[in-house]
Amino acid sequence: MSDLFEILESKITGNNLKIVFPEGLDGRILGAAGRLAKAKLLTPILIGDIEKIQEKAKNLKISLDAIEIYDPKNYIMMDEMVEAFVEVRNGKASVTQAREILLDENYFGTMLVHMKQAHGMVSGAAHSTADTVRPALQIIKTKPGVQKTSGVFIMVREEERYVFADCAININPDSRDLAEIALESAKTALTFDIEPRVAMLSFSTKGSAHSPETEKVVQAVTLAKEMDPHLLLDGEFQFDAAFVPSVARQKAPDSLIQGDANVFIFPSLESGNISYKMVQRLGGFEAVGPILQGLNRPVNDLSRGCSEEDVYKLALITAAQGFVAQYQ
Repeated sequence: MSDLFEILESKITGNNLKIVFPEGLDGRILGAAGRLAKAKLLTPILIGDIEKIQEKAKNLKISLDAIEIYDPKNYIMMDEMVEAFVEVRNGKASVTQAREILLDENYFGTMLVHMKQAHGMVSGAAHSTADTVRPALQIIKTKPGVQKTSGVFIMVREEERYVFADCAININPDSRDLAEIALESAKTALTFDIEPRVAMLSFSTKGSAHSPETEKVVQAVTLAKEMDPHLLLDGEFQFDAAFVPSVARQKAPDSLIQGDANVFIFPSLESGNISYKMVQRLGGFEAVGPILQGLNRPVNDLSRGCSEEDVYKLALITAAQGFVAQYQ
């Protein structure tokens, strides 16, 4: 395991963090939960039929010691949860509707996070991204001042660590969206002990080309600097001007970023998604994520093709986010 995850393990150990896994019957989830509990890194909360989970864990020889299991059909605090759900939905669900909705594992798990019975949630091994994200947006919602959630990847190769955003959620972000993504990505970087140096990317460097696409990024830079004047951020940059010192000296000699950026904000989902996969496949980087950011409390999405190791690592990330969120 890379030093990145050793850092996360050291951050969360001993902090009594709880992470909820709505897909409690999935073997990959059970395996990761067992490892996390055995290492005393956090307390996993599994959602599902208790007897079925116990039987599957027994067959897989996974200890459920130090793991909590909740069945929405027999949850002792369901009345309180229903009341809280009706309140947070602000008239969009009746009590009867709430009781039905909260039988869904993702809604139930998200409400545990909302009610501070858990510090974060990891789902997606057997559900779509929409099934994971929709309850989070409806219940946990975005932080004050943040209009949209976004998805980042931490790109890791030996000692190298970079943040790529948005590579998962927003198809065509406008200038304000990009500014928000930049600020939230900088905060995510700090969670991983990356001191953020943020580059707003384009196909232009400091006015070398003019178009609506480049102007969107120029405006995003201005907005981001207004929103956080202390953040080390600049643009618009072509990637080489943001990453290669000799190119930066030539193309952007007066910039605060001199080929040393480590947080890269892409102008569209298309460019971000393509880029992280190219870096992963051609550059030999591990792509950790997508990590959802901008929410009041962390909810993260697995790929349905994930491995047990993927679940374990995303749980560490979610716990680290949850540790930070409880003090905000």
